[in-house]
Amino acid sequence: MKKETKKALTRSLKDTLPILAGYLVLGIGFGFMLAKAGFATYWALIMSVTMYAGSMQYVGVGLIAEAVSVGYAVMMTVLVNIRHVFYGVSLIDKYRGTGWRKVYMMFALTDETYSLVSTTELPEGVDKKKYYFFVSVFDQFYWICGCCIGCFLGNFLDGFNSAGIEYAMTALFVCIFADQWITSGRKLITKRHISAVVGVASTLGSLIVCNMLGTEYFLIPSMIIILVALILLRPVLDRKGEKEDA
Repeated sequence: MKKETKKALTRSLKDTLPILAGYLVLGIGFGFMLAKAGFATYWALIMSVTMYAGSMQYVGVGLIAEAVSVGYAVMMTVLVNIRHVFYGVSLIDKYRGTGWRKVYMMFALTDETYSLVSTTELPEGVDKKKYYFFVSVFDQFYWICGCCIGCFLGNFLDGFNSAGIEYAMTALFVCIFADQWITSGRKLITKRHISAVVGVASTLGSLIVCNMLGTEYFLIPSMIIILVALILLRPVLDRKGEKEDA
């Protein structure tokens, strides 16, 4: 193994260890959900290898169990994972020249992988392109392990009460939301909270309207409203950002 490759491998392993802890916990939660829905452990492996989308895999269990239409499943998948389009655009330069690895790294791009790839400053002697590749491989491996362990335990511990475990991913995003809200300003509501307010208001409004109409599928209309609202508010958000940078 070349010296630069070895350094890239060692550095990527070190940097992804914190992600290991999170992916094992969240993956086990997904595995339990999948097992309780009646699926064998190999399905956790198949989904984690071919799908590899944490939040969408959680949602996917319900979609499969409820046998929703293909159109709804496709639309839900696009809306839940549309942020990866913007991730990918920002990494075009970093991934240029990676050869055959590029296709896999595009597929394996997650929130955590993006965070490492886009912010980590590497010392001299570390092959950046190989580092990006190894980060992607390690992160997916951690996720696969967590999902398979959870599904195996869920099927093995037949009498285990897993009520509430489906909210593991929800709890994670609630914590992230709360942390970002607090760090955006000391006041309860400031201009920095515009995006968050739009998200909460759109979701609650869609939930209320959909309940009145007798349908449970409020997520798609709420995400469409959020997308349109943020596009319309883009000039306001840009001006706000310029004032804060000044």
